[in-house]
Amino acid sequence: MAVKVSDNQRTFIKDGKKFFYLADTCWSAFTNITIEEWEYYLNLRKMQGFNVLQINIMPQWDASGTDLNYYPLPTKDKKTFEFTDFNMEYFERAKTMCKMAKDKGFELALVVLWCNYVPGTWASNMNSSNIMPYDFIDKYVEVVHGTFSDLEPMYVISGDTDFDTEDTKKYYMKASNLLRELAPNLLQTLHIKGRLDEIPEEFIDKIDFYMYQSGHNAQNLAMPYLLAETLYKKYPAKPLLNSEPCYEQMGFSRRMYGRFYRYDVRRAAWMSILSGASAGVTYGAHGIYSWHKINKNFGLGIGEGFDAPNPWNDAVKYPGAWDYGYIKYIFEMYNIGELVPMDKILNEVKDIRMAGTLEKDKIFIYVPVNTTVKVDLDLSDYNIKIMDLEDKNICIPNYEVVDGKTTIHMHNFEQDGLIILEKEI
Repeated sequence: MAVKVSDNQRTFIKDGKKFFYLADTCWSAFTNITIEEWEYYLNLRKMQGFNVLQINIMPQWDASGTDLNYYPLPTKDKKTFEFTDFNMEYFERAKTMCKMAKDKGFELALVVLWCNYVPGTWASNMNSSNIMPYDFIDKYVEVVHGTFSDLEPMYVISGDTDFDTEDTKKYYMKASNLLRELAPNLLQTLHIKGRLDEIPEEFIDKIDFYMYQSGHNAQNLAMPYLLAETLYKKYPAKPLLNSEPCYEQMGFSRRMYGRFYRYDVRRAAWMSILSGASAGVTYGAHGIYSWHKINKNFGLGIGEGFDAPNPWNDAVKYPGAWDYGYIKYIFEMYNIGELVPMDKILNEVKDIRMAGTLEKDKIFIYVPVNTTVKVDLDLSDYNIKIMDLEDKNICIPNYEVVDGKTTIHMHNFEQDGLIILEKEI
């Protein structure tokens, strides 16, 4: 059975059960990964609790160099495509990889048209060599549907896209409409440009859930919750998730010196989830999305200008992936469905995030930096504990209630913590 939207319009279900969307970003899977490597990768991510893979159907424009020769269309230089015919061996191999993933319990989130294949986007404005002819979309979508739809993927119509021109919207609307006709029961969404908080009005009724990406810019670390807050309030109720937080070990964008580490990606996830984007979250590791191998080139010299990654076999073992798996474990352990953001934190900082279930029988507070937390609620009838998100230790904090307000005293963990409140029965 395919993934569906729950009756509450805020979360997913599969086979009648709650489905927390926990994805890994593996954009370059179809072009850069051998079958043996794919088997290893799938086994590890399954053990870590992941249940969705985000993959680009067409070659990722900033994939790392590869000795493999898998291309969906004719090409003379392995960079520029001729939009004349299809290399069906490419699609057959991609389907084999997808079947392997499905057999291990993964769902697929497949990007139909990354922004460099569409006119008027930030990427195609930098490099226009692979813009797909408009009339070719029909043939392409038919091949996409014929290859993948029986595997019941979620179709991500756009990739890293801004919508500044009518041509851009026209392309994506056509792809969306064609796939809706061919596969009416499969979910659709848009993967929008980093730090973008707007979705074109004409697409709101077309898509089934919202994706945003807080991205890899270190200059505004509030993006995970600011974007979630905006999209949660601005648009009709649909599942919302951060589909591209900062990637572990990714160099800061815009050639800024520095990298994101385990704490940073964990922080981005919890801030997103407790600010309205509770349908799921996506992990990313630098070296995995581009499937980097030692001594191979990385980057185009244009765009965000990220620093070089470690090879995939190092990147696949970064510890942040386990932290993301633990998020899903917490959702399952506490039987969490929809989480509603709660504006009840009295601390002056905005980085402390809070959300609760609809019944308020469970409340979660994310504290990125250790401090005493003050809450504008009487929490005397809740059991309170704090989870150390680095080492997964648990403490029972001291707290006090005065005049209907609760003060939860500072824990002594060295990094971020999750305050878990369960109402006494």
